Amino acid sequence: MKRYVCFVCFIGLLALAGCNPSKPVDAAGNPSAAAVTPPVQEVSLPAGTKVRVRLGEAIDTRRNRAGDRFTASLSEPLVADGRVIVPAGTNFYGRVTQSKPSGRFKGRAVLALKLDSFELDGQTNQIHSTSSARTSAGHKKHHLLWIGGGSGGGAAVGAIAGGGTGALIGAGAGAAAGTIGSAITGKRQVSLPAETALTFTLQTPLEIGIPRG
Repeated sequence: MKRYVCFVCFIGLLALAGCNPSKPVDAAGNPSAAAVTPPVQEVSLPAGTKVRVRLGEAIDTRRNRAGDRFTASLSEPLVADGRVIVPAGTNFYGRVTQSKPSGRFKGRAVLALKLDSFELDGQTNQIHSTSSARTSAGHKKHHLLWIGGGSGGGAAVGAIAGGGTGALIGAGAGAAAGTIGSAITGKRQVSLPAETALTFTLQTPLEIGIPRG
């Protein structure tokens, strides 16, 4: 009976030890740094906050397509209540949302990008930003210059060769030559070199947990 009571007491002590695990301590008996969790403060960046970055690599409508990923570096810190929340130099990531070269005779090339995340203190934070888009110049004026120039040149050559009738024939030939010249110019592209400065805007508030200090 005495042995049975001792056994029960031993089991009880083991159970209590399991329910109250000891905390790591240093040589002085104080809680170790590993056991201390630094307090975290939740900070909010409101919708409408401007996020200014510089591209980490070149992007253009010739080789990039919608869905391609890109990197960028924050060029101006994000600040809330007079405190830097996201420092300059922070790595941001995004994707190409639209990439379209122009047609040969009409339309504009379009390149649109969005930011979707950034890294801070080893953590990845998701964001929702507006698009930053670029378009190429239109073809219209360029075509008129080519076609008009070709017509004028053809008319001049025709007038010298055969008088009035020749001038009309030459004008037609010149117009055709101008049109061909316009086609040779090909599609237009939008190209953004590395280090291009871009500005995005937060579409929704961004909640970030930062250490108190």
